[in-house]
Amino acid sequence: MAARPSMDAGKGLVFRREVEPRDVELVRSMAESTGFFSAEEVLIAEELVRERLDKGPESGYHFIFAQECPGAGPNGPMRTGCTGSTVQGMCTGRTVQTGGSGRAGEIVGYTCYGPVPGTQSSFDLYWIVVRQDRRGGGIGRALLAQTEEAVASLGGSRLYAETSSRELYDPTRRFYRSAGFRQEAFLENFYAPGDGKIIFVKEIA
Repeated sequence: MAARPSMDAGKGLVFRREVEPRDVELVRSMAESTGFFSAEEVLIAEELVRERLDKGPESGYHFIFAQECPGAGPNGPMRTGCTGSTVQGMCTGRTVQTGGSGRAGEIVGYTCYGPVPGTQSSFDLYWIVVRQDRRGGGIGRALLAQTEEAVASLGGSRLYAETSSRELYDPTRRFYRSAGFRQEAFLENFYAPGDGKIIFVKEIA
């Protein structure tokens, strides 16, 4: 069975899988905020959203967006009665006591994933991004758990993730390992001289 978000990781968040036109700008803004991606990579992230909008599921790209419920935020504990459901993208949970920034309903992270063409049950995690000012709060873990559940529901059994070998991406590699991924391959100098590609995999089923 696919992992589910822990109470702490998922608290104060709702998730949506429908892609909307506004997500092109949201994805660009979130990717740029991290400082991890080049301008070319940010353009690729935007293009995947457009592909999904144009072609729907036939594009092979699936998305999950994490949205804060009212009262959630970096400036205080999350104290909401969020039910984890959405109506037209808005949190349906009743705010019991606001303890955050008051910026209700903000999109704070997303994943993009899809089946690997020509395989029976392998999926790629193309992108996992958490907005820079929300990193370290369990949003990435919650998004990953939601993604694993979605992959399993689509018949996936293995989830692959790729990242750079550069020192900048040490936190990314630690994140994958702590989430149960193992290193499957290392391609030396793949991206550039001195910048290899590390491929991780996690069994989902």
